[in-house]
Amino acid sequence: MNASLPLVIPCVDIQSGRAVRLYEGDPDRETVYFDSPLDAARHWVALGAGLVHLVDLDAATGRGENRAVIRTITQELGVPVEVGGGIRDRAAAEDLLLAGVDRVVIGTAAVTRPELVAELIAAHGAERVVVSLDARGLEVATHGWAAGSGVNVAELTPALADAGLETLIFTDVTRDGTLRGLDRELMRQVRRLWVNTLIVGGGVANVEDVRLLHEEGIQGAIVGRAIYEGTLPYPVTLE
Repeated sequence: MNASLPLVIPCVDIQSGRAVRLYEGDPDRETVYFDSPLDAARHWVALGAGLVHLVDLDAATGRGENRAVIRTITQELGVPVEVGGGIRDRAAAEDLLLAGVDRVVIGTAAVTRPELVAELIAAHGAERVVVSLDARGLEVATHGWAAGSGVNVAELTPALADAGLETLIFTDVTRDGTLRGLDRELMRQVRRLWVNTLIVGGGVANVEDVRLLHEEGIQGAIVGRAIYEGTLPYPVTLE
């Protein structure tokens, strides 16, 4: 990969044991892309992905969990995986890390139990812990995006930096799964709030969005629908 090219990380969202994408995070508005999440992950690895982002949607929304599927992917995929969705205590995070997951992604708990982030970084290192702030505008949404927290991203980023966090994921919930493209001004605001590694999600539609990331100094994006449906060819080039 060109060192200056933002990293495009394929996302495999898992709901009821299948690889899906949701529209604006609504679990009842899904598109099934692969019956097998392992097949979905293998598809992107075969095309050159060096990191795959897995989300347990059922765990995030409290409808169940897909941990057995995630363990299988982790053990068989052959490239690093990061996992988010419903990781709200240290036991859940460490269960995944012990199963071979390279990085755990903490979402709701980063708002409701911010000390968890510091604990996990102290125990396992900043390279194995990521925080995902999913937001409408700059208001963080929690519990599978179902609830507004009343907390602004700007209120959280200083404490996360103090905890030793290196990588932050920011997802624009209003655009996730919509192919509407990134909100440049919102991306700029978040870039100003987070000086370390920033990965964004929500609305990436085409190569112009990747170019926007490059122009704004954002290190990468987690992408689902655009690469599944081909509006953003993968692997990505800016030529």
